[in-house]
Amino acid sequence: MTQFDLPLDQLRTHRSTSVEPGDFDVFWAKTLDEARAHDLEARFEPVVTGLATVETFDVTFNGFGGQPVKGWFVVPAGTTEPLPVVVEFLGYGGGRGLPHTHLLWASAGFAHFVMDTRGQGSAWAGGDTADPVGSAPSFPGFMTKGVEDPYTYYYRRLFTDAVRAVEAARSHPLVDAGRTAVTGGSQGGGITLAVAGLVRGLVAVAPDVPFLCDFPRAITVTDRTPYREIGNYLKTHRGRVRQVRDTLAYFDGVHFAARATAPALFSTALEDQTCPPSTVFAAFNAYAEQDKAIEVYDFNDHEGGGPFQQAAQLRWLTERLRG
Repeated sequence: MTQFDLPLDQLRTHRSTSVEPGDFDVFWAKTLDEARAHDLEARFEPVVTGLATVETFDVTFNGFGGQPVKGWFVVPAGTTEPLPVVVEFLGYGGGRGLPHTHLLWASAGFAHFVMDTRGQGSAWAGGDTADPVGSAPSFPGFMTKGVEDPYTYYYRRLFTDAVRAVEAARSHPLVDAGRTAVTGGSQGGGITLAVAGLVRGLVAVAPDVPFLCDFPRAITVTDRTPYREIGNYLKTHRGRVRQVRDTLAYFDGVHFAARATAPALFSTALEDQTCPPSTVFAAFNAYAEQDKAIEVYDFNDHEGGGPFQQAAQLRWLTERLRG
């Protein structure tokens, strides 16, 4: 594979053509108000993992529609005082998996909250959260579930869950709510950007090779899934192109980025055909907070920086969470 997208100098100035809906803020305020009408009811149950250096809790909290969402909460063993917290969102198709796979942030001395992904968790890591909300006919996957209308779209539920996950993490007595960071890769990166635009008081935002950005370009520049699910849907529903584009605009990471107020560390890979670099740069260039940086991996696909990016995040987040 070779670099296929815009040259790097053009990426650094690329702007999305996505048109922000006039009622974007009203839509999300109404959505979150409806979710908060339900008690959060965050519950943390200790689990035995056989790990000596961390303590793990099985989490359940109420997300969109008051529906239960699972997660893991991990802290260094013996923690007695509130810690900074890293809230993590997961990539497409995966769930929270097994607790021993989430050790990095607790090993660094932070609290770590991992949100399960409703309806997902059968591709590369198991999940435990159902999505009880139905939708009209959709192409297999999640990108077109309810895409006929922003109020029925799958990602309205998932982004709402993510905001509530931050609230659940902040509710634990071992968390210093004033030192909250959010992170995730691919779909998790897209969710991270949504939270950055919807939640105030974050101290750091770290989206890796983020998905769900610059939809107008993403659905036309790559034929790789998951973006291709939208094209496959529109191959059948030929008359719905504008309707679908209008829905997607409410969920575009570009518009959430424009509302972000926390420092950010992005990453992208120039051979990434799953989340093309132009779509990532569209969100990065729109990101409102000026304290921002982006790591560029010239010869990588969707794996991006992998452990190198984790090391960069570890240095960067430590500076901000312990500062």
